[in-house]
Amino acid sequence: MGLKAALSKVFAAWVNADLNRIRKDGLGLQQKTFERLIEQAKNTAFGSGHHFGQIKTYEDFKKYVPVRDYEELSAYIKRVAAGEENVLWPGKPVYLTKTSGTTSGIKYIPISKESMPQHIKAARNALLSYIHETGNADFLDGKMIFLQGSPVLIKKAGIPTGRLSGIVAHHVPAYLQKNRLPSYEVNCIEDWEQKVDAIVQETINEDMRLISGIPPWCQMYFDRLSAVSRGKKINELFPNFKLFVYGGVNFEPYRSRMQESIGFAIDSIETYPASEGFIAFQDSQKDKGLLLLVDSGIFYEFVPADEYFNENPSRVSLKDVELDKNYALILNTNAGLWGYSLGDTVKFVSKDPYKILVTGRIKHYISAFGEHVIGEEVEQALMSVANEEGIDIIEFTVAPQVNAPYGELPYHEWFIEFATAPKDIKAFALKVDKALQAKNIYYFDLIAGNILQPLIVRSLKKDAFINYMRSQGKLGGQNKVPRLANDRKIADELKGYII
Repeated sequence: MGLKAALSKVFAAWVNADLNRIRKDGLGLQQKTFERLIEQAKNTAFGSGHHFGQIKTYEDFKKYVPVRDYEELSAYIKRVAAGEENVLWPGKPVYLTKTSGTTSGIKYIPISKESMPQHIKAARNALLSYIHETGNADFLDGKMIFLQGSPVLIKKAGIPTGRLSGIVAHHVPAYLQKNRLPSYEVNCIEDWEQKVDAIVQETINEDMRLISGIPPWCQMYFDRLSAVSRGKKINELFPNFKLFVYGGVNFEPYRSRMQESIGFAIDSIETYPASEGFIAFQDSQKDKGLLLLVDSGIFYEFVPADEYFNENPSRVSLKDVELDKNYALILNTNAGLWGYSLGDTVKFVSKDPYKILVTGRIKHYISAFGEHVIGEEVEQALMSVANEEGIDIIEFTVAPQVNAPYGELPYHEWFIEFATAPKDIKAFALKVDKALQAKNIYYFDLIAGNILQPLIVRSLKKDAFINYMRSQGKLGGQNKVPRLANDRKIADELKGYII
């Protein structure tokens, strides 16, 4: 064991002791965060306009500060991006993150001098929690790769602006810089396919031990490594590869294919970073729940997902959340986002400590007929059948077909790219449909009542989703294929890839 690995175990024990505060006192830490945020921002334009000086309780806060999404808060953010000070948070942000949101187009999210360290601290603590629990620290003595956006930043009204992952690249601790790949030059390549090819050449002969990124783009990296090495598995190329760190999408639909590419079942850590703040990470290999970071400058609120589009939905703080209930996540941050609807849905799997699972996007659901099918239900239905039958899924998306041809009943249309396709696609579709009915009573009622016919699966050609994302200018980086839509924009584009 090298010096870095040995020292990390001591540091990991100290960090774990600090994390125990979060595990044991979630409500107390959230209250302190709430009070601190209100006090710090009371003299900003937003704070003055929303009576922060009069806010003493969470009930006061709800009275004065409505829930808003990006578009509804954009008038303030435009002032920040134009260089105005003291708008949402004291002073100017130290960065603006540029993100192509799935619902809002290009967004600019402020990062303050108070919030930036929390991004780095959370990523660090996710690794140290793993080290403390497992004792596995050898990955620190080898090379680590972070598949991320370009670190090149531009100035917008004097504020450095870029992708979150590119901004974070400037804050990698010095003690990890020699371990880190790709090189700065390769990381700056904008074209994703050229970048992946360059990363392959730069890493194929290195001692890679940790790989981090969004699962579909990591799989693309693995596929190209295999092609260059004439079919070798990743564990043959990187025999010391021990840990996969991911976030952004559910890993389960990708797990079996990725583990087949690697050659064994690897340890993994799920993280929940967003441009708006680092929200949670998996702090134990023994369960899949993500520890909610209640002491990181974010005060959390929750709106029941099934009420989100109501005129007056319920709105609760951490104190009143319920287990196994889907909530839209609302953030109030030390970068100046207030009553900010992130667009994600989560559910609590533990309140001692507070742990969550990310279940989907509030605007990514299918409810063309009142079924309100969400991402978690779709993913679980598909993967339960695929795992049972030994079928590997590369990628998929689902859309409603309201105007079915030939007088047929409408249906949900599933576009799936298989690594190994089922022998009988109709029988496979029927099993998935039954699994979805078991997950969603409204969907069951629509099928049983002959309002909908069972779902139809369209098998897509190899690389269909890569080609689709390329055609949209969204190949690689932090971009993700939406799993669900209430319209047929993606579905219509994918028709040309049907086998």
